[in-house]
Amino acid sequence: MDWLRVHRGDAPLILAFPHGGTDLAGLDDQFVSPWRAQLDTDWWIADLYAFAADLGATLVATDISRSVIDMNRDPSGVSLYPGQATTELCPTTTFDGDPLYRFGGPDETEIMQRLHLYHRPYHEALAGEIDRLRARHGRITLYDAHSIRSHVPRLFDGELPQFNIGSNDGATCAPELETVIANICAASGHSHVVNGRFKGGWTTRHYGRPDEGIHAIQMELAQRGYMTESAALTEAAPLDPNPAILPTLQQVIAAALDFAKGQK
Repeated sequence: MDWLRVHRGDAPLILAFPHGGTDLAGLDDQFVSPWRAQLDTDWWIADLYAFAADLGATLVATDISRSVIDMNRDPSGVSLYPGQATTELCPTTTFDGDPLYRFGGPDETEIMQRLHLYHRPYHEALAGEIDRLRARHGRITLYDAHSIRSHVPRLFDGELPQFNIGSNDGATCAPELETVIANICAASGHSHVVNGRFKGGWTTRHYGRPDEGIHAIQMELAQRGYMTESAALTEAAPLDPNPAILPTLQQVIAAALDFAKGQK
């Protein structure tokens, strides 16, 4: 499975990247255009957090595009945000509501095939790393890393805060972890919110079991903090070599690791 990338570390910290892939799994001709199918990618998110490997963190990433199947959706297809605009397990529209497919979308058989080929192996790998590290440590932190355009009117009004912290209203991690990360973001001088529009997707909600020593938290970054957003709408957008929010993210990851080690 060359689309699945796992970097194993021994520290009690896992970073997951479910939306950083652009591989359309050979389905290019089914989409209106490959670029439209890649538009809502969490651009270069694994590159942004690559420094975490030097801290001993485990990194789990997929190269499969979220337009093929969304690794951060409930495999049953149940909406994470009932009553609000969102995209499906196998999305049929972009965040802006534009159709992804030339003719309809995948049927139930195709969705099941994608679950079997991609969604399940990704989560089997992630669950395996959680079990491996939990057996070695009293508690671990699972940090689900995301990014999104700062302005997506269909999903939220106005400009999204720079840092969007999600713990499903405190259910997926200890309050101490949520608080220390929120305090770092607040001190950065950039905007932040806790459990705002993004409360954490299926990854945090499924794996976060603080009473069992597994503390899951999601970070949704507005892309303006680490890349030129206007370039995100072209097919060869460069990553800003000096992302403004990198020092804050380094503090956040260090704090997430300290928490897991019992130092916070």
